[in-house]
Amino acid sequence: MQAEKCTHDRKGGAVLNPSKTKKTLGEKKFALVWRFLRRHLWIFGAALLCSMGNTVLNSLTPQVVRYTVDSVLGGEPFPDLLLQIVPEQVLRSLPPMQVLLGAAGLILLISVCAGLCMYGSRMGTAIGSESFVKSLRDALFEHIQRLPYAWHVRHRTGEIIQRCTSDVEVVRNFVTNQLLEVFRIVFLIGFSLAIMFSMNSRITLIALAFMPVIMLYSGIFYSKIAQRFLTADEAEGELSSTVQENLTGVRVVRAFGREKFEVERFDQKNNRFSGLWIRLGRLMSVYWGVGDLMTGLQILTILCVGVVAAVNGEITLGEFIAFLSYNSSLVWPVRGLGRILSEMSKAGVSIHRLAYILDAEPEQDPPDALQPPMDRDIAFDHVTFAYEGHRVLDDISFTIPAGSTFAILGGTGSGKSTLAHLLDRLYDLPPENGRITIGGVDIAQISRPYLRRNIGMVLQEPFLFSRTIRENIAAVRPGATLPEVRLTAGTAHIDESILEFPEGYDTVVGERGVTLSGGQKQRVAIARTLMQEAPILLFDDSLSAVDAETDAQIRASLRDAKGGSTVILISHRITTLMQADKILVLHNGRVAELGTHEELLRQNGIYREIHDIQMSSADRSALTDEPQISE
Repeated sequence: MQAEKCTHDRKGGAVLNPSKTKKTLGEKKFALVWRFLRRHLWIFGAALLCSMGNTVLNSLTPQVVRYTVDSVLGGEPFPDLLLQIVPEQVLRSLPPMQVLLGAAGLILLISVCAGLCMYGSRMGTAIGSESFVKSLRDALFEHIQRLPYAWHVRHRTGEIIQRCTSDVEVVRNFVTNQLLEVFRIVFLIGFSLAIMFSMNSRITLIALAFMPVIMLYSGIFYSKIAQRFLTADEAEGELSSTVQENLTGVRVVRAFGREKFEVERFDQKNNRFSGLWIRLGRLMSVYWGVGDLMTGLQILTILCVGVVAAVNGEITLGEFIAFLSYNSSLVWPVRGLGRILSEMSKAGVSIHRLAYILDAEPEQDPPDALQPPMDRDIAFDHVTFAYEGHRVLDDISFTIPAGSTFAILGGTGSGKSTLAHLLDRLYDLPPENGRITIGGVDIAQISRPYLRRNIGMVLQEPFLFSRTIRENIAAVRPGATLPEVRLTAGTAHIDESILEFPEGYDTVVGERGVTLSGGQKQRVAIARTLMQEAPILLFDDSLSAVDAETDAQIRASLRDAKGGSTVILISHRITTLMQADKILVLHNGRVAELGTHEELLRQNGIYREIHDIQMSSADRSALTDEPQISE
């Protein structure tokens, strides 16, 4: 038997493992970035052009200083370009102060133009990066919505959130501050080298001698540290999961006095996370220290060689000053490549982690997916299913007549909820493991959205959104009027309780409905499902948190309101199931008994045993609750 794999740890999920992917790491990085970057290339292209313009304009300032020093103070010839505009006699006749003021004005003009280019570059980068990251966020969220339920079961919510927030921001920073910066630095280095070679090729070659050493050192260092960034990011995901689990289970923590334990658990995760980043910081400090030493040695060498060359008349004083300026514009960008490599190394990890999510196979229906009538018989035909190799259902076969009320009873782990998950296709049943049909049509051929729209499901642990009660009930029909909402709430016997709140139906429930009691949450969830008006209604132990009297009232209302809907009741409570048309008893994943309440009682089997135990317990509770009459 081939069963669907559902590998998850027993502590709430599996760690997202980016190594289990089809493409290589490099392909994944490029494909992901290019997929979203290409939509905004024109914005980034304009920003890059403005950045290049800023580089060209800034490179003019050292030339103005060079010729001002050499021609005004040193008597060297003025540049040919200037002489084509102003005759040399006129320039020589001007007082030096006027020439200096003219040079200052020219530098000011260049600075203004360079500033405008920088503004355009930064603005374009900001717009482009925000557009890029918005597209990435939208794609991530949309893709996660389409991933199978089994995928969500296998992965921790906190780590998914961490990837969709922290990792997205790292990628944004990569595109904004690193990817474009690499292009700018390459252009700056090439432009500066061209000017430096035109001034003195020998000194330029000496300056270049240090560059390969610095770049090689940076490349080797960050190739070795990439795995440490991955480990640190995984530790951050575990930390996020710990916080998320604690906040989600705040009631349990308070109820059992587990605050100290949770603090210690968080402290342990936090210490590990902090320790990893301290070690990373120590390694980065070594890198920056050695890098600064190399940079200082390069500048010192150029300074010594340049002074000797100036003394020997190989270069003028103005050329020496300009050369030092260009060397700084060369060495510091190369030095900055270390920082960029650092961020790119971390960005590579984040890109890979995001690609893992986007590469996950979403739920997909074939183009010819069917949308048959759903008010038909439901049949389970020799259904077998397993989690992680552990068989949960074993050769299950039964039929639920259309419009009937069908009940399922079984102990913990008997497979009751698995039947519900298979019917709603939260898990897909392998073809060789049997069939589930509605009106004779295999549900594997039915469109998932259509199937789920026609099955109203209420779970044992209902989820409520952090919105008003009215919005929660009308979630499946956003345009529902208040009278319609109140009608379904009345059927679920929650209308009166809601009206007791100060804000009534406009009361905002806390996260996951934490401000409501368990029974109130279940009844709100029932009202939401009834609002769906689905032909199939499935209640998975969804009356467990209400008392027996309210349970009976809700079931009576459901019988009156269900119309022609097929109702499936899953419960461990006999009183909830006894009025059903048929009752299925599951035991160890197999059909143990099937019949009406009276038929099953006559069989003296599992159902009769459970019935007698529960009725006996109910009788004892009634006797205990009777008032005592004092003599």
